[in-house]
Amino acid sequence: MSRRLSILASVILLLFVVVAAQSANLQFFRAKALDRSPINPRNNIATTNAPRGEIIAADGSILAHSVLSAQGQDVYVREYPDGRLTSGLVGFSSPIYGNWALEAQYNNYLVEHDQPPQSFEQVLSPTMATDSITLTIEPALQRVMATALAGRDGAAVVIDPKNGDILGMFSNPTYDPAPLTSSTYKLATAAWKKDNTRDAEGFPPLGNVATQQTFPPGSTFKVVTTSAVVVSNPSLLTKVYPELVTTKLPDTNKTLSNFGFRKCGGTIAEMLPPSCDTGFALVGLDVGGTALASAADSFGYNETPPIDLPGSVASNFPPASYFISNLPILAYSAIGQENVRTTALQNALVAAAVGNGGVEMTPHLLKNVIGPEGKIIRRYKPSVWKRPLSAAESAQIVPLMVNVAKYGTAEGVFPAADDVAAKTGTAQTGTASKDTDDWMIAFAPANDPTVAVAVVLPDQLVSATGATVAGPVISCVLEGALAIQEGQPASGTATTCAK
Repeated sequence: MSRRLSILASVILLLFVVVAAQSANLQFFRAKALDRSPINPRNNIATTNAPRGEIIAADGSILAHSVLSAQGQDVYVREYPDGRLTSGLVGFSSPIYGNWALEAQYNNYLVEHDQPPQSFEQVLSPTMATDSITLTIEPALQRVMATALAGRDGAAVVIDPKNGDILGMFSNPTYDPAPLTSSTYKLATAAWKKDNTRDAEGFPPLGNVATQQTFPPGSTFKVVTTSAVVVSNPSLLTKVYPELVTTKLPDTNKTLSNFGFRKCGGTIAEMLPPSCDTGFALVGLDVGGTALASAADSFGYNETPPIDLPGSVASNFPPASYFISNLPILAYSAIGQENVRTTALQNALVAAAVGNGGVEMTPHLLKNVIGPEGKIIRRYKPSVWKRPLSAAESAQIVPLMVNVAKYGTAEGVFPAADDVAAKTGTAQTGTASKDTDDWMIAFAPANDPTVAVAVVLPDQLVSATGATVAGPVISCVLEGALAIQEGQPASGTATTCAK
């Protein structure tokens, strides 16, 4: 009998140890992970019985804050003073649909949470409070972008190449976050349905075109193709390609022609400014699929950029193996067509990396975290994401892009004083009368850039080009960004982008 009691006591003791160990595991080792888990109801449902921390722009203006609701005491609702202008980034906090965008990304700071103890009493009874976050976003630049896009679907992204700060990111279509914050089910659900309905171009307002939609980059990809040559086969830089209107492609009866059926050729330095399609198609065939795929990957293609914004997607370039039996497609891929697709964010990162001596910084929106007493408790630390080029290699590409702005396809787009390096892109999509996706990427000042920009306007008329459509937008945006950095008012904050 005593032996049975001893075994039972041992089993009970073992079970007690297991329970104690699991309790300690949950309380001390897994507490933070569980607190941050996306399946934690607190992170999925936006509570209204306590205010959330503020979201603050780089200029100190408030982008999101909590106010007492008309429903009664201790019921809070989220307000977004800039509304549609920043909703694609800030997102919303809804009692019905939860949190989205930066409201979700930094929810653990914005909701009430335990604060670091300042005394022994606070160790025993932790203080609960919210933190606020400051972003890198400049609202004045957001206004410039919105004005320049003029309601057209598309996106613009502005990055500081030196540290990865996202200075501006605006997309159309956009949405008003206010109805989604309502606790009135009918109002919130109507807004949810409307904002999830795709527009004529197929984009839902709740999406972010800059980070969630990919398009063929067209001739902006020639920057990557040139990088592949510089890194893998520099001898091709001095090869003279024939002046052609149309070039034959291997293993097929199909041909490839220049835009507007113009004749061009020469060295890469001579072909990049006029954006010679036949020449760069032949460059792609010469440098090969392995080098081209490696160059694309080195800039971040086929990886989701590590930006602190939910829902971002990867850009796409085929693997080297794909081209073994598809040489004609390799020629088209070298000029940013066929199976090549990129986001505006990724294309801005390409420009930023070339301008920054081949170093591609991690893109980010967070500047710092502010504690409940108004002190900065965390500063964002810039980090390197990719190194696609050495400083010497990038230095070979920069002057070619400067010549694009001086006398190439972007001639006349930028004021000469801005010292801009650029590349245009007009991707043929073949969808009836609207069959071009129009691009431009740029950075300035070219010798030591503080701003890199990408602009895309999809589904443009067959007669449109990157210079004629994206050019006026990117000029306005780049001018605005440089003005803000110099402490001057940004142009285009009212009704026009012109100064």
